[in-house]
Amino acid sequence: MPKTSPLAPCLIAIFAFGLLFATAAHGQLVESAKGKFIFKDANGKTDSAEIVTTYQPKKIVHPIAKLEHSIDPKLMRAATIAQERAHAHSREQCWHYVKEALLASGAVNSYPKTVNAKDAAKELVSSYGFKKLPVRDPYKAPVGSVLVYNNKKGAGHVEIRTKSGFASDFRSKIPSPRPLIGVYTKL
Repeated sequence: MPKTSPLAPCLIAIFAFGLLFATAAHGQLVESAKGKFIFKDANGKTDSAEIVTTYQPKKIVHPIAKLEHSIDPKLMRAATIAQERAHAHSREQCWHYVKEALLASGAVNSYPKTVNAKDAAKELVSSYGFKKLPVRDPYKAPVGSVLVYNNKKGAGHVEIRTKSGFASDFRSKIPSPRPLIGVYTKL
């Protein structure tokens, strides 16, 4: 029969007590975390989030853009073209990309000549038959409309309203934070 150390029963007792204590502590943690989802983040830190068990009706602040049938269908095509050609991040060529989309869709018959985006409004109205809409909220602009923004020291910004947001040289779910000069479209 092999000899056992006099410390073996003591170590087994300590191990059993530690296991019992860990199980009880885990049970307490689970009980106190009812209604919480416990997870480890990318850094290995334990964190928790509340579990939503009831539906919380919340009004959609910025719904998907509406299609207006009074708008020239070529502008809706321009919105699609702009969205397809847009990048994830700005290339600081918004007016160039919007001009290309307008020309490719047939919404304008020649390439607009203005250089600065903030001057697009004047040219679209005077040379291409666009009208300024009485819309001040970019989210309420119809699909295909051209939104022109001012910038005191810069060239400004231009984007086309799409079904899911806004597009120029990049696509975005939110409009530009610059001051809006106006929303322009062909009827």
